[in-house]
Amino acid sequence: MTKQKRSFFERLTGAQSLENEGGFRESVPVYNEEEETSVAMHEPTAFPAREEAWTPSYAQSESDGSEGQLTIDVYQTENEIVIKSTIAGVKPEDLDVSINNDMVTVKGERKNEEVVENGNYYYQECYWGGFSRSVLLPVDVIPEKADASLKNGILTIRLPKADTTKTKKIQVRGF
Repeated sequence: MTKQKRSFFERLTGAQSLENEGGFRESVPVYNEEEETSVAMHEPTAFPAREEAWTPSYAQSESDGSEGQLTIDVYQTENEIVIKSTIAGVKPEDLDVSINNDMVTVKGERKNEEVVENGNYYYQECYWGGFSRSVLLPVDVIPEKADASLKNGILTIRLPKADTTKTKKIQVRGF
């Protein structure tokens, strides 16, 4: 019987392979030093200097003319649709909320009162400038009775649902 070299796993754990029913053991490839190949190593990429700090795509300056998009929560209660959004650093007079057919649009501008040179930022993740968000309403609402409030940096818009299940009877007049 020829002696076979134990596999790496068998040598590492001390396990022994059992022979198959046919009386032979499956062969295991043996490491051959002559087949070793060298792998070229590359220098690691350097991190950008502080002057070239990474800026996320949503942290844009006021001067580039693009608008940011608000994050929102939209949910319903029994009688109304509620839209909530975090709008820190914005005065109520800088917000414009409009209801048009089945859509609510919130527009505004967050102004940075301090001018900082671009190279002086370590992180720039806050959005400064104009923003807007339009929300398609899932049900009919009564726009005349809508209410919007801003408290502790959270904008809350309450839109009363229109009662579409109510049937209104009208009298037919004859001439």
